[in-house]
Amino acid sequence: MLTLGLAGVLGGCASGPKPGAARTATLPERDGAEANPPQDLARVPDAEPRDEAIRSGGPNKPYEMLGRQYTPFTHDKAFVQRGLASWYGRKFHGRRTASGELYDMYAMTAAHPTLPLPSYARVRNPANGREVVVRVNDRGPFHSGRIIDLSYTAALRLDLLRGVAAVEVERITPEAIRSGSWRREPAAVVAAVTATPVPADPIPDAVPEPGAPAAPPVAPLVAPLVAPLVALAPADPPPASGFWVQLGAFRQRDGAEDFQRRVAAELDSLGVRLAVFSDTALFRLQAGPFASRDEARGAAERIRSALQLVPVVLERR
Repeated sequence: MLTLGLAGVLGGCASGPKPGAARTATLPERDGAEANPPQDLARVPDAEPRDEAIRSGGPNKPYEMLGRQYTPFTHDKAFVQRGLASWYGRKFHGRRTASGELYDMYAMTAAHPTLPLPSYARVRNPANGREVVVRVNDRGPFHSGRIIDLSYTAALRLDLLRGVAAVEVERITPEAIRSGSWRREPAAVVAAVTATPVPADPIPDAVPEPGAPAAPPVAPLVAPLVAPLVALAPADPPPASGFWVQLGAFRQRDGAEDFQRRVAAELDSLGVRLAVFSDTALFRLQAGPFASRDEARGAAERIRSALQLVPVVLERR
């Protein structure tokens, strides 16, 4: 599928290359959400992984897109990747995906350049700890740095409809499906806080011009995702008054502390202090305090640029 941008805010994707051929044509209309989406999409359940046969040919054959070669893999090995996610919507709703299935923007599906079709993956938004399980049934995205294109509903449940954002993708292998070991309780939820969002910069349309060079390959991350341990602020310090930048909220302390370790090394260079606060059964990872909202906004921008997150600014009195 060919990835397109949405009105300067987000990146979507088109239906994937048909088996054995690369799709090069583009469609003129812009992608996005429908005017009246169904109600209660936030309650749509995760995809239920099933042990489905994976063909070595068809949608899993090597293919070329925008001058770059892709070789889907069909082995039963674990795969973990970290990068940017986008989503696609009404422009491709009801069109054929690379697997031959019809794209349903309200189902829990996704597109990936090389994961087997079909397969299943757990996608996590590290900014808020949300996780979803999706069925991978399409190809894309084909932009540098982007590793997965989510359906509208999957992006909504991860709180990614505002634009391209960092995610972690973990394949659910056939062996894990057969053994049932893929099942686990969600570790985190989005915090319900009164906050001022820090908007992301507009993302321009990114349709490559004919004959443009292909984007450089993005290497998958298959090593552990936890950053080296560094000195951290103690958990549950007295919450000082002032402005704070929230990076995520978690149902379990382990989730908050694990995320704290992941981002601490980079934030340490920015001179930002991290702390975990417990509040109404949630554990909130925040940076601060800052004397003014403008100072907190500036820190939020630096954090967003360094970590590809969308933090929020809130005030403690």
